[in-house]
Amino acid sequence: MDIDIGITRKDRKKITEGLSRLLADSYTLYLMTHNFHWNVTGPMFNTLHLMFETQYTELALAVDLIAERIRALGEPAPGTYGAFASLTRIKEPEGVPAADDMIRLLVKGQEAVVKTARELMPVVDKAGDEPTADLLTQRMQVHEKTAWMLRSLLAA
Repeated sequence: MDIDIGITRKDRKKITEGLSRLLADSYTLYLMTHNFHWNVTGPMFNTLHLMFETQYTELALAVDLIAERIRALGEPAPGTYGAFASLTRIKEPEGVPAADDMIRLLVKGQEAVVKTARELMPVVDKAGDEPTADLLTQRMQVHEKTAWMLRSLLAA
């Protein structure tokens, strides 16, 4: 059945392509954060272990919202490691980094998700897609705040 929500098929396609990149970035960041939760060591272990758990739990919920928005706009959501690897801008580290490096990598990952969301906003605005704009705004707020909190751990 055709979708008739006031957004052209062409615009929906552009939006879902951007949302697919956002989904890939978010899932990659989820996986990295969960990995760091399992493998962090050092004097800040308890703080980071709990903080990373809060962050990956939030990301697990977020990826579902993003994928469901892609589906609501009429496209299939990517859902494989291969698809995510080809769409994400986040580079995963080799091995297990030191705790401070984990924090730095997560800051970069959080900021990468913000950039992906922000790049999509003009397309969404032009199409008049307020629900996606709302989703993007919420994601940017969460990731900017999380990046700030992580950066604060590195302050001298």
